[in-house]
Amino acid sequence: MHEAVIVDAIRTPIGRAFKGSLKDVRADELAAIPLRALQERNPDVDFGETVDVMMGAASWFGEQAYNV
Repeated sequence: MHEAVIVDAIRTPIGRAFKGSLKDVRADELAAIPLRALQERNPDVDFGETVDVMMGAASWFGEQAYNV
């Protein structure tokens, strides 16, 4: 059985819903920002061993509706 390990926590930028500067950014592109930051902040971690990443989306339409 594998052990679950929490390496770090980080969140995406925050913007005004449907009106702010992030309104045209796809959910998967927005998710890539903290994932890259986690890799930069934790250079000693082998992220190639990552099996699963858990995320949530506040909105149910567009790309995020497809279980990012």
